[in-house]
Amino acid sequence: MKYKFLLCFLFLGIVNLPAQEYFPTNSGVKTTNTNYTVFKNANIHVDPTSTIEKGMFAIQNGKITAVGKSISIPKNSVIIDLDGKDIYPSFIDLYSELGIKKPERESGFGRSGQYEASREGFYWNDHIRPEQNAVESFSYDPKEAGKYHSGGFGVVNTHIPDGIIRGSGVLVALNPNGTEGDRILKDRSAQYLSFDKSVKSQQSYPSSVMGAMALIRQVYLDTKWYGNGNATNKDLALEAVNGNQNLTQIFTTDNLLDELRAAKIGNEFGIEYTILGSGFEYEKLDEIKASGATYIIPISFPAAYDVEDPFMAEYLSLAEMKRWNQAPANLKMLAEANVPFTITTKGVDPAKEFKENLLKAIEYGLSKEAALAALTITPAKIIGQSGKLGEIKKGALANFIITSGDYFEKDTKIFENWVQGEKAVINTMNTTDITGKYDLELDGKTYTLDISGSAEKPNAKLETKDVKLGSKLSFEDNWMSMLISSPDTTKTEFIRLSANVPSASDKISGKAILPNGDTTVFTATKQSSAEKSDKDKKEEEEEESKHPEVLPVTFPNEAYGFEKMPDAKDILFKNATVWTNEEQGIMENADVLVKKGKIAKIGKDLKAGGASVVDATGKHLTSGIIDEHSHIALSSINEGGHNSSAEVSMEDVIDPSDIALYRDLAGGVTTAQLLHGSANPIGGRSAIVRLKWGASANDMIFEDSPKFIKFALGENVKQSNWGSGNRFPVTRMGVEQVFTDYFGRAKEYMKNKEANPDSYRKDIEMETLAEILRDERFISCHSYVQSEINMLMSVADSMDFRINTFTHILEGYKLADKMAARNIGGSTFSDWWAYKYEVEDAIPYNAAIMNSQGVTVAINSDDAEMSRRLNQEAAKTMKYGGVSEEEAWKFVTLNPAKLLHIDDKVGSIKEGKDADLVLWSDHPLSVYAKPEKTMIEGVVYFDIERDKAMREKLQKQKSELITQMLQAKNKGMKTQPVVKKEKIEAHCDTMEAIR
Repeated sequence: MKYKFLLCFLFLGIVNLPAQEYFPTNSGVKTTNTNYTVFKNANIHVDPTSTIEKGMFAIQNGKITAVGKSISIPKNSVIIDLDGKDIYPSFIDLYSELGIKKPERESGFGRSGQYEASREGFYWNDHIRPEQNAVESFSYDPKEAGKYHSGGFGVVNTHIPDGIIRGSGVLVALNPNGTEGDRILKDRSAQYLSFDKSVKSQQSYPSSVMGAMALIRQVYLDTKWYGNGNATNKDLALEAVNGNQNLTQIFTTDNLLDELRAAKIGNEFGIEYTILGSGFEYEKLDEIKASGATYIIPISFPAAYDVEDPFMAEYLSLAEMKRWNQAPANLKMLAEANVPFTITTKGVDPAKEFKENLLKAIEYGLSKEAALAALTITPAKIIGQSGKLGEIKKGALANFIITSGDYFEKDTKIFENWVQGEKAVINTMNTTDITGKYDLELDGKTYTLDISGSAEKPNAKLETKDVKLGSKLSFEDNWMSMLISSPDTTKTEFIRLSANVPSASDKISGKAILPNGDTTVFTATKQSSAEKSDKDKKEEEEEESKHPEVLPVTFPNEAYGFEKMPDAKDILFKNATVWTNEEQGIMENADVLVKKGKIAKIGKDLKAGGASVVDATGKHLTSGIIDEHSHIALSSINEGGHNSSAEVSMEDVIDPSDIALYRDLAGGVTTAQLLHGSANPIGGRSAIVRLKWGASANDMIFEDSPKFIKFALGENVKQSNWGSGNRFPVTRMGVEQVFTDYFGRAKEYMKNKEANPDSYRKDIEMETLAEILRDERFISCHSYVQSEINMLMSVADSMDFRINTFTHILEGYKLADKMAARNIGGSTFSDWWAYKYEVEDAIPYNAAIMNSQGVTVAINSDDAEMSRRLNQEAAKTMKYGGVSEEEAWKFVTLNPAKLLHIDDKVGSIKEGKDADLVLWSDHPLSVYAKPEKTMIEGVVYFDIERDKAMREKLQKQKSELITQMLQAKNKGMKTQPVVKKEKIEAHCDTMEAIR
């Protein structure tokens, strides 16, 4: 027992010993400062919800040793009386690049694409760089750190901003006097990710957001597989991913949709991402909250647009104008929704703009407590430093700021920022404020002295009624020195003034030395100003704090958005001409009852039974138009980095805010297949969507959606017109080999998976092709030329897979019998021809001929403009081929539903089917017909009367916002020029990222 007590005693003694120095000193006598510094009479903001009035705290060796209303003061203490000043924990920025040299693009990059990795011993993709450690590149930058000090920050989490998986960051204390060893709090603080490629490699893949998403998923699958010891080679990148998996995972994004995409990946793999946001999270607040992620929010609010020129103002979209109006309220809305967030200086100068924008967020409703939490305890918790950072408590680092008062008030100054017990002076703490206008009595003359600027750096102007005198003022340690040019402008002579001003006073007196050397005194008396009444002061304060009225957020947050998402309504359409697409054909003067999103009854003289009644006399009711081939509402179209991109999914890049959705609804379109482009023979997986304007991307996806993929033939896949020259295939013969090679590999993959279920490497691309071989995924193939179409049918026969649809298929009339024999559909254009060489044999009778041979035919758009008029495109087949009006109408309704395998739910008006309906003002195949109501699952997403009312409302909103922006400019606020933006309309060959 004695031994146990002795051991405990020894252990406690060791714990209480100061850290031992082990670096030799050769520059002088070695000493260690063991003194305490005690701060008293301070208002100590211990954390966001606790404050000690007139409290005390002590620090030693860079840490806080005691905090309280009254503490015991050690004998070896330096005492600083803060005389009612305020103490806050220093702030923490989790997203920084401080001390990291910006990655530079390596020389030698050519114009040709690079398709293989350039590094050996690492992952097969150069843009995966988890082995990077920011600590190895970090070098403290005093100038940049000084900006953070001025903004109140004591700790930053910095990283190398390069690559899709970027490696580990380093948590750094901005100690102004320490060494790198002192400053580094965690040498591997977080793993950083993004959707952006590394500048150090020209490797082509990925070339899109969806490609980056697929790559990250594959890395996670490969990391697990590698970690289980299944690989035969060394992969330093996968080892690094495994080594970093327990770190905080910080995902960099640059727009709102990418935030949700990052969260989607995290949720798929059970990873809690901390996501760098856009500042516009309020636009999709419910989705942001549902993501379960934590967010790092920038406060670089958009500047008002300069709208003085009415012609340029016309180019501004309502969405752009609303973001200026609403963005400052973003943090308030996040806090009210209980979304965990922290605040970053990204996009603003920490010293000059950060506080101004933070106060703006508070002006728009963010509480001071929530703001302080987002700068202190929340980032500390995220980075695993609770109790050590972000609080004034015993044992925490001595990181705090000393302010002149409430930090969250406009005129409050930061005097000092202490980091690890080391002081960085921002503003001199006890400087007297001498600014103001004075009457200066000097040598028998009276001058007007106007001292402006800040207390620390005042400026002076001196004048009489007749002349302005040159002057130079300096003020340091409460001593004022001033050099004045002689009133006699013919002489180069000066008067020198000096005075001690220890405290604020209405009178400054001191010594003056005249040009002849004589010494006299001067007196400067502050001019009295009319005292404002309490009412005037209150009105002035209210005017200063008044911000523009914040417009309501709509869904989507742009023109024609809903203030509240519409619900399904029970509706009875009376006396319509009903195009059923069923055995009943076209029914005159018929009724259709919609209940609970379904078609409940069809007939005559139906009873409403509580449903709203729509008089459809003289109007036509049809099922919604279905566009089999569309590229609207997508953030990217092609992943062209490889000759196969079966691993990517268009569902990942749906953009539900694309105005083309609303325009299509106005054209009667309710469903569309959003296809990958034609950059490669094997493209990405499709998204079949209902055009639910204002809904989330996930809610737009057709429920229990059949699986589809895009294949392509022809000029685009071999990159005839793109000039890359070195990506296989570059000939039509090579295209055939791509198909045979990939399906051969897919069959081998399936065999290996079956034989080795526990050790096979899961490959997303091969899994997709295996689904095709198992008849679980359907192929829509971009096609033009007869010989190529024959080739793919032959490959499909030999490899035992089925082609569902040839899309475009402008030479389908040449081989319709072969297509019909294989039950392959044709989705074509009505009358496009001669727009490129490989369509020179196209004819407008193509649809009619294929239909006559038993091919299921659809008319598609492949164009955002044409999709609004697919009813008219269908009508053209009546002219070119004599197709009946009922059959022509099926080309854009029932037939595409059959091709997409959703005809059990949509495509015709039948009891029990989904109520995806359109009420037309006229015959639906007429150029005069307009959709008056477009309904999806019983919800009216387009109503022509609402549209008319919205046009007036939108004009009023724009006028209101323009007035607000003009007022902002008149107040001297920063503005930005209006830039005309052209919307990119996507097609099969679009390679840009359309964000």
